[in-house]
Amino acid sequence: MHAPPISGPAAGFLARILFLACLLTAIVACSPTDEAPNFGALMRAQGPAVVNIISLRSVAIPDEGLLSEGQGDDEDMPRQSRSPSIDELGSGIIIHPDGLILTNAHLVAEATSITVRLADGKREFPARLLGADSESDIAVLHIDAHDLPVAKLGNSKSLAPGEWVAAIGSPFGFTNTITAGIVGATGRTLSDSARTPFIQSDVAVNPGSSGGPLINRHGEVVGINSMIFSPTGGYLGLSFAIPIELALDVAHRLERDGQVRRGRLGITVQPLSPSLARAFGVRGDGSIVSKVDPDGPAASAGLRAGDVIVGYSGKVDGAEQLMERVAASEPGTQQTVTLWREGELQRLEVTVGESRSRVRFPSLAGQPVVTAANDEPELVLSDLPPELCRHLGIEFGLRVDRAPPADGGDSIRYGDIIVMVGHQAFADRREFQRLLVASAGGYAPVLVRRGMSAVYVAVKVPERSREAG
Repeated sequence: MHAPPISGPAAGFLARILFLACLLTAIVACSPTDEAPNFGALMRAQGPAVVNIISLRSVAIPDEGLLSEGQGDDEDMPRQSRSPSIDELGSGIIIHPDGLILTNAHLVAEATSITVRLADGKREFPARLLGADSESDIAVLHIDAHDLPVAKLGNSKSLAPGEWVAAIGSPFGFTNTITAGIVGATGRTLSDSARTPFIQSDVAVNPGSSGGPLINRHGEVVGINSMIFSPTGGYLGLSFAIPIELALDVAHRLERDGQVRRGRLGITVQPLSPSLARAFGVRGDGSIVSKVDPDGPAASAGLRAGDVIVGYSGKVDGAEQLMERVAASEPGTQQTVTLWREGELQRLEVTVGESRSRVRFPSLAGQPVVTAANDEPELVLSDLPPELCRHLGIEFGLRVDRAPPADGGDSIRYGDIIVMVGHQAFADRREFQRLLVASAGGYAPVLVRRGMSAVYVAVKVPERSREAG
């Protein structure tokens, strides 16, 4: 016996129920399975290994009291000064049960005394500074204590944008505070810290949290919180952490040697974008040499502006990896640099120097640049006055007086001063035009002076110019 078919209002009601059930199933199927971690468990696991750091430093200020005896009323005589003490509050993590602590170098710079307070709030120890490295912002402390809880360390390479992370520290002195957010980017290079591939996140990090751990969803330390991006000094949504692998490598060298020696070539490099790769006729990844220190190791080995480095004692994938490898090289050793120059692959042997200052990538963020569309207005150039050419140390240059709208960071812009095409300087406009149209692939690599920087940009050669050439 078959049940009678459902019709009328009951059928409509059942249809709506089935539709809602299907909709709910679809929503559940599309919901992220990567749920937020148990932050309470993360705090219980890692919190005991996070310490508070109080560093004391002295600052000299003018004494507003009486002039010293014998100075009389002479207003030009220097007043006495006194040295009050100020506290710098921060955080750190225990990386060895016998009192080895990892923190930021800027927290302990010029400190007259350093105190470490454990997470239980009951024990404090005077700390000895084993070494600090301002380049990476890493410092290592030691306290006379044993059987301490140790932070569980992870691998920052496994992080990806969008993943949950948490930070533990003492923002504004509020101890044992945990905040959470997601990874915004990895390998973020900042203009004032070119060798550190920071982990960017939106985890709240405020004064007092520097030096504390950045923790992944598995409860492992993947970074050391170092800085925030803020014009006010307070958290505005961007924080940056030093990858734990880099921090531990620096810490090991500080513990062993008390300092960090880094290799140096004496070059400024910029990333090789697709348009610049086409302009230089290079396939794959590489780094463009935009400036060479005339007294540096690279100049002695024969490197010059316009070379595209594709290998440094092995293949290197981009400018960041190149500078990391250079910095990790032992000063005085010989390394093989593989490069493209004028369409040919060459190898040069360079003796690595020792870094005495930071090597920076030119910052291109936020600068207006030119698109390469044929239907847009061409560049308007003017001859650079002779006095400015002498100031720049060039025979002849062209200033960009007008440029089309921007669409990328590796093209020419208003105000640039063109000094070379590829590897070659030019003595007048005619020679500049000849070099431009001789470039293969429809793009020409052009070296420009931009403020204090020298960078290569890709300029598209107009079709009529290429046909005329």
